[in-house]
Amino acid sequence: SWDEWVASDRLLKLTEENVRKQLELKNQSGDKTVRTGGRSAQHNPKGSNVDAKADKEDTKGLVKGKKRKNQLGVEVAMIPKHEKERRSSESLLMSQFPVTLKKQLVDDWEFVTQLGKLVKLPRSPTVDGILTKYLEYRVKKDNKISDSCAEVTKGLRCYFDKALPAMLLYKKEQKQYKEEIKGDVSPSTVYGAEHLLRLFVKLPELLSSVNMEEDALNKLQQKLLDILK
Repeated sequence: SWDEWVASDRLLKLTEENVRKQLELKNQSGDKTVRTGGRSAQHNPKGSNVDAKADKEDTKGLVKGKKRKNQLGVEVAMIPKHEKERRSSESLLMSQFPVTLKKQLVDDWEFVTQLGKLVKLPRSPTVDGILTKYLEYRVKKDNKISDSCAEVTKGLRCYFDKALPAMLLYKKEQKQYKEEIKGDVSPSTVYGAEHLLRLFVKLPELLSSVNMEEDALNKLQQKLLDILK
């Protein structure tokens, strides 16, 4: 029921032994339906020949998947080095996402989807206000306004205004959006930190379609992490 970032040591390779282990665990947990290789196997009572045969077929089906997996592995290995580095850099933002803010995202999800409690609008501070305060913080720290910082905050504001109605709202918030955002009103002048955090979660997906040099992409992500902190 939950999305979770896990380390590689939590994953098992696709082998006959691990497939059998998966099936055993499924059986022990009382799961009556095992979905494997795109098909589901209904398990008969223990000791059934049909059951054993089904398990064997499922194992064979998944081992066939190993071959496809290996073929994919070869294709991935042929991807240019800079492309692989780019893909890993795109996950930098999520891998270093502050834990306290992850908890805030979970609480936000629970309040809206489970308890039906929407944030009161307009928020204070708004997204616009938060980004302005960040620029002021950088000016105070660096004794100047960095063109790159100003460009990043401007881009975030633009992304937020466009992305909010398309991918940042839960179903229960749609009505509220239509009531609050009318005419030339920008979402960034009404919504606050809760919805800005949701944008940061979506940014790796959005950035993956941007044609940007590896070095520039890394610098951008470092600035985004600085804003989060």
